[in-house]
Amino acid sequence: MVDALRMWSARRWRVAVLGGIATAVLVALPTAVIPNPIFGRAIEVTWWSYPIVGLTGILGGLLLATYVREPGTEEVEPAEEAKASTLGIAGAFVAYFAVGCPVCNKLVLIALGTSGAMSWFAPVQPFLAAASVVLMAVALRIRLKNQVSCTVAA
Repeated sequence: MVDALRMWSARRWRVAVLGGIATAVLVALPTAVIPNPIFGRAIEVTWWSYPIVGLTGILGGLLLATYVREPGTEEVEPAEEAKASTLGIAGAFVAYFAVGCPVCNKLVLIALGTSGAMSWFAPVQPFLAAASVVLMAVALRIRLKNQVSCTVAA
């Protein structure tokens, strides 16, 4: 994986940084991890939400940069890379639920009610956070591994 990152151009690193910031902001603003006048929270932000937003931003930016095509290269999209796309999107989606306010989430309230959101969903959120990081890390590993490997003609 490190070999693949060493081969990246400045263009890919710019996309990684900007994509990481955008990913973190897209997760943190609507969940009010970053306080803002548009979105609010009924429950305080947990201490682990900040590192999860940071990790989501870093992994999301790196993952996004793997899709930047380098000039003069021809990339083949094998089925394993399609799996990486699905894992990356799922990881970001799960991160959004992991750091969000348990009683502010309409889907959780409809499914569990307010007391269920606090007694069932809130305790599960740290596990969702860990799962989101694992999903995105696996997706990034797949994408980076395929950047330094060669396809073999059958």
